[in-house]
Amino acid sequence: MSLLIKKPLSLLQLRIAGFLAMIIATACWGMTGIFVTLVIKNSSMSPAAMAFWRNFTAFLVLFVFIGVKNKSKLRIKIKNLPWLVGMGMSLGIFHIFYNTSVILNGVAVTTVLQAAMPAFVTICARYLWKEKITSRKVLAIILTFSGTLLVAGLTIPGSSGLNIPGLFVGLCVPVLYASWSLFGKKARIDHDPVVIILYIFGIAALVLLPFQPFVGQPTTMSTIAWSAFLGLIAISTIAGFLLYTYALGHLQASVVSILAMAEIAFVAVYSYFLLSESLTMTQQIGSLLVIVGVLLIFLSIPKSIPVIESD
Repeated sequence: MSLLIKKPLSLLQLRIAGFLAMIIATACWGMTGIFVTLVIKNSSMSPAAMAFWRNFTAFLVLFVFIGVKNKSKLRIKIKNLPWLVGMGMSLGIFHIFYNTSVILNGVAVTTVLQAAMPAFVTICARYLWKEKITSRKVLAIILTFSGTLLVAGLTIPGSSGLNIPGLFVGLCVPVLYASWSLFGKKARIDHDPVVIILYIFGIAALVLLPFQPFVGQPTTMSTIAWSAFLGLIAISTIAGFLLYTYALGHLQASVVSILAMAEIAFVAVYSYFLLSESLTMTQQIGSLLVIVGVLLIFLSIPKSIPVIESD
C-alpha cells in the first residue's frame, strides 16, 4: 500500500484514466436499453416505477457498502449539499422527462435531442468554470451530434412530426442531462465518486417517490426480469455512474459531456451483436462519426486543463 502512495499517477496518466473511465461508463450505459426492455417485457413494472426502484436499490446497495466499509464517508460538507441535491434532482427529473419524451416524440427523436447535451455543458462550463471553448471541442460536438442523428435514423429535420408539448419536454432532456455534469463537477472537488452517487441516487429516488402510487409496480417479475434488473443496477447504474463521476474529477465537464456521446456507438454495437439487429450504412457512418469525435477529444487530452487533481 505504501508503495502505491509513493508513486502517484502523473497529471497525464490521471487524464487518460479519466478518459478510459468515461468510455467504459458509456459502455455500461449502452446496455441500459437492453436491460430496461427485458424488465418491462417480463414483468408488471412500469418505466416510472423502474426509474424509482433503479435509483432506490442502487442507493441501498451503496449505503450498506459504505456503512460497512467506512461510516465516516457518509458525512458530507454542508457547502456541497446544494450541488449534490441539484445533481440528484436533475437525475430524478431527467427520468420523468426522458420517459415522457419517448412517449410523445419516440426513441429516435429523444436520442437526438439528448445529444444536444454537450453543447449545453460546453457553453455553461465556459461561464461557470472558465473552461475554454476550443475548435476541437466544437468539431467533436458537431461530429458526435451528427453521428447520433444518423444512428437514430433522423436525417431530415422536422420529418418526425414534433408537437409543441413534445418539443418542450424533449428540449428539457439535454438540459437536465447537462446538469449532472455541471453540478457533479463542483461536488466532485471534496468527495469520492462512490459517496457522490450514493447521495444522488437517494435524492433521485425521493424525487420519484410521489409518482409511485399512480404507476404500475413490480407485482410480478420473471427470472429474466430479475436478472435484467440486477444487470441494470450493477452495470448501467452503479458501475456506469461511478466511472462517470470519477472521470469528472480528472477531465473538464465539457470534455466528459462529449465523451458521453460514445454511448450511441455502443448501443449500435450491442444491437448488432446481442439483438441481431442489422445496421444500415447510414447508421454505420453515424457510429464512425461518433468514434471520430471521441478520438478527437482523446488527442486533445494532453492540452486539456483538469479542474480537480484529487484521488
